[in-house]
Amino acid sequence: MITKEKVLEAQEQWGKGVVAIGALKEDRAACEKYTEEFLDKLYAFELGNVLFKPTKCELEQFRPTKEKAKSYFIAGVDRTCAEDKGFAIQPWLKVRFENSGIILEESRAIAMGNYFFTDVNGQEVKVEYTFGYQLISGGLKIDLHHSSFPYQQ
Repeated sequence: MITKEKVLEAQEQWGKGVVAIGALKEDRAACEKYTEEFLDKLYAFELGNVLFKPTKCELEQFRPTKEKAKSYFIAGVDRTCAEDKGFAIQPWLKVRFENSGIILEESRAIAMGNYFFTDVNGQEVKVEYTFGYQLISGGLKIDLHHSSFPYQQ
């Protein structure tokens, strides 16, 4: 059975990973290597497509492949999706999750809430998320990632 603690640990790893990607932005080779490892460790791309809908996408809203997820996180001249600016290379200093709720099952969990990204000026950006996790080889991997800015009228 997946525990709440496992979900919280996966969220912490994800937030620290996004911060680490941004810290490596000046060393492109290291940034790309780390991002590949981040995606391999935290996302279930080895099982096939991941339901990945990142925050800042307008033209290619859905990114089911590892290559398209990498493009979203770090962009670059060889990016797969032309609109990408590199969300994770902003950089961010901190990411914190506030879960609205977590559904736990034997080998699957879903968490929904807000996560907050702190930029280098100390400004916090609020984003809504839903992450689906699968238990794979004793660890959690994301197979559903939906992220969007809160509705504004």
